Amino acid sequence: MGERAPAEPAGGRAPADRPGERAPADRPGERAPADRPGERARLFIALELPAAVREAVVAWRSAAVRDAAGLRLIRPEDLHVTLCFLGWQDAAAVGSIVSACTAALAGRRAAALEVAEAIWLPARRPRVLAIALTDRGDGLFEVQGVLSRVLAAGGWYRPETRPFLAHVTVARVAQDRRSARRGTLREPPAIAFEGSRVTLYRSRLGAGGARYEALASRELVRRGA
Repeated sequence: MGERAPAEPAGGRAPADRPGERAPADRPGERAPADRPGERARLFIALELPAAVREAVVAWRSAAVRDAAGLRLIRPEDLHVTLCFLGWQDAAAVGSIVSACTAALAGRRAAALEVAEAIWLPARRPRVLAIALTDRGDGLFEVQGVLSRVLAAGGWYRPETRPFLAHVTVARVAQDRRSARRGTLREPPAIAFEGSRVTLYRSRLGAGGARYEALASRELVRRGA
């Protein structure tokens, strides 16, 4: 993550009914902790989607949920795969976090991924609509694992107890609609792609939802390179 990213957007798998959902959602009323000195930053690390994949997902979503009520669509530029949600951290720690992630990702190869099925997470009382990704060769699982370990060792992250599930959140369900029965959606296009850009984001909460600011990125080694 040695290079600066532009400020604008640029173990096994969990089954669909046991999601490892811990996306950096905007949570109404959440504020930075006031009992610690210094500036605080709400951080997460994610895999960016190639532009062509993002466009295809948005086109599918437009048709799939056109008539669905109670959904708030994620801005196209904000679509990503969450790897580690760090939550509120001292802003002064960003440099150390970037250095730790840069070292952990050195020499790591890009992940071979494929768009799979549309899923509601969690299954019983959905909070989000997402697209699950097939992680061929477990490349993304390994990237998430090494980041999880190094960030936990630095005291910036508490690893999830549930298995990692590679997915892209495409819409959030309104709170008063979460108990509503959700139907089956048409399948998204099965697009294969390389996931090669890992980015540290700062999530800035606001009345209109969270805004994501890219702080630093690291390119994984492309296949065939």
